Parts: sequence; structure tokens; C-alpha cells
Amino acid sequence: MAGPASIEPTPIDIGAVAKPDFAVLPDAGRMFADRAARFAELAPGHPLEAYLRFLAELSEAQHAVQDDLPAPELPSADALERAFEFGMPPLDRSRFDIGEVAHLTFERLLERARAIAMPEPAAAARDRLIAAGREGRETLMTDALETSAGFETLAEHVFASAALQVHFARLAGSLDASRLASVGVGACPCCGGPPVSSLVVSWSKAHGSRYVACGLCGTLWHHVRIKCVACDSTEKIAYQALSADGETLTGETALEVRRDEAPIKAETCDACGLYAKILHQHLQPSLDPVADDVASLGLDLKVREAGWARAAFNPYLLGY
Repeated sequence: MAGPASIEPTPIDIGAVAKPDFAVLPDAGRMFADRAARFAELAPGHPLEAYLRFLAELSEAQHAVQDDLPAPELPSADALERAFEFGMPPLDRSRFDIGEVAHLTFERLLERARAIAMPEPAAAARDRLIAAGREGRETLMTDALETSAGFETLAEHVFASAALQVHFARLAGSLDASRLASVGVGACPCCGGPPVSSLVVSWSKAHGSRYVACGLCGTLWHHVRIKCVACDSTEKIAYQALSADGETLTGETALEVRRDEAPIKAETCDACGLYAKILHQHLQPSLDPVADDVASLGLDLKVREAGWARAAFNPYLLGY
């Protein structure tokens, strides 16, 4: 994924310093198709090959289901204006009312999922969701918006989150990005959700800038480099990557970090004890904030073994 479709190359005067936009909204019409392609590219020979292939097909279903969905309904103009005025996320996931279009999105995604090859536990979860009715599915969607899931419903949570990603990306894409502002450390300025990972991008107006990606609505927001995504500390920041054999961590301080190696690293913060991944998309344009987060699970395991806890949230990694 090279970046949102709304980002067009723009010439920059020699000597001028481009100021990156604070927020970049998702293009739901291409984001899930790009993600599906990336999952499919990552799958062959991967230890998680079967799961990555399942997520590739699920992402393709997320793309296809949009074809005949009605437009989602934004909060009222007054509600949006209040959110912008008081520094609140305009699509606040903690107060979101699940309406007709969200239900339709979930139902049609489940119908398309009938044709997806998946492990038996996932197929059983899909069938339980189809049989659950709207009331049961709404409970699952509410849990997903709260990033909470019981062990017994982890498989259902994947489908609920996938439906909500589509719904929120479509909503977010219709907002005015210029009105978005910070709503708190580590919170998406659009929906208030946690990050999934961060990207160093190659866009002409923001080359080398870092953006944090929301795992729900897909909004990207600018966050300076060598600064903790979770607590905003600029001290005790380091970078961890896997060795060539994928067995051990190779750590670098912020001053030592080599940007031409290891396109996916964990940015660790000793101030808060948390970490988030940083994907060097400017070096490898196909990197996707969700797909590559899943595929780099081995890095998570090693970083957690070394004592840091994950600051980001990815619904496709629940249970790992």
C-alpha cells in the first residue's frame, strides 16, 4: 500500500520544507483491496500462511461488500461541530450508536464469508453469528468497539471487527480532514481508538514523516519520530528488530537506528514500558499497517519476552 489515494504527488520548491498534514483520511474504496493483496503476498511460506490467506479473503470481502451498501449516516452537523470545537473524536467509538448500515455491513460480510476457506473454528463462529440475529451481533460489535472480547468469542470478534472497519472507514472518509486535531496521546483523532502500528511514509508532501494508523477507521495521524506513541516521551526510546535468522532481537538506540535495514521495527519506550511497531513504508511501499503487523507477530513475541508490553491493538492478533 503506497498511501491513501487522496495523496497526490505535488512539486515542492527547492529549499522549501513541506509541513505534513496532521490527518489523512482512509479511502475505503481501495484500502481493503490493497490490504487483501498484501496479505496474499505475505502468505506463501509464512508460519501463519493459512491465517494470512484467510485474512486476505476476508479483506477482499470487506472490499466487495461495499458495492451495494447505502451510504453510512454521519452524526448530525451540530454533533460534529461540537466534537471539533471541544477536541473530541467526531466518530467517537465509545459513544457510537450501531445503526442500520452497520448491521447491513455485518450481515453482508457474513454472507460473503460463506465462500471463504477458513479453519473450522472460524467457520463455526461465522455460522453462530449468522444465527445470532441482530441483537446478538450488536453485542459483539459493541464489545469490538470497546476492544474487549471474551476468550470464548475471539473468533466472532474477528468478523465483528472486520465489519466495523468497513463501516468506520466509509464514515471517516467523508469527513473534512482539515478539521481533525489531536484528542489525546495514542488516540485516533477521528474515532478515538488505539493505534495498530505506525508508518514512515514517502509521500511528496510528507516524505520521511511518521503517521500512526488507526486499526478501526483507517485514519492516519502525524506523530513525530523518536517519540513514544503511547506516552509521548522522547526519552529512553530504542528500536528492536529481529535478527536475520528471526530468532533474536537486535536493539539500537534512537541515535544508532539504521533506516536502511529491517523495514519493520518495534519502537520501545522504557518510560512507560510499552512498544509499537514502526513500518518503513518509504523503503518498502507495499507495507500495510494491519497486514504487516499480523505477519510480523514473531517480533511481538520476542519484544514481549524482553519485557515490553504492546501499546497497539489489532483485532486479528487477539489470542496471540
